[in-house]
Amino acid sequence: MIDFIYGHPHISWDVCDLPMPPTRTLDLQDVLEDLPADDPAWWNEQRTLYFMNQLSQRHLEIADNMIDQRHYTYGTAFRRVRNGRSMAELHVDGVAGCLRTPKGGSGRQILFKGGRGTRQVRLLSARECARLQGVPDDYKINAPLNKALFGFGDAVCVPVIEWIAENYLLPAFRKPVAQRHTATLTA
Repeated sequence: MIDFIYGHPHISWDVCDLPMPPTRTLDLQDVLEDLPADDPAWWNEQRTLYFMNQLSQRHLEIADNMIDQRHYTYGTAFRRVRNGRSMAELHVDGVAGCLRTPKGGSGRQILFKGGRGTRQVRLLSARECARLQGVPDDYKINAPLNKALFGFGDAVCVPVIEWIAENYLLPAFRKPVAQRHTATLTA
């Protein structure tokens, strides 16, 4: 983006210094619901095997490593088409991927739980998606999973928008009009 800005000096950019965004304090595990192993949200063995067969060798090794741990660890996955084949990509960095709407079935984020010689797979719940978007737990979700995912997928994360508004948008609007668009770019 910065290359684009510097490459177009004829545009009056309203550039300002921003503070560093807050450090992430939550991990994926912090937003997950603690569902028992027999909860119907967890996929059956046939559906779980189908998911496991969609993992590339690299991602299957990551899953196997998780299964071999003495404690449970979590990762998220999306299905994507690679070389004409549906593949699941497993991410275990403690950050959930982009929440997308479930249109077409590919946007629903999958949760993988591995540890103690076991594995379980399910979709993220509506409450978990709400938490990822900054929605408080007292917010009532009275919709089936797919409808709730349409509400939380491709949406904006409330705390992120609050930070942008507080640190950029509101200060920009509070500037006198004569001071707007007067930022000079220096290389």
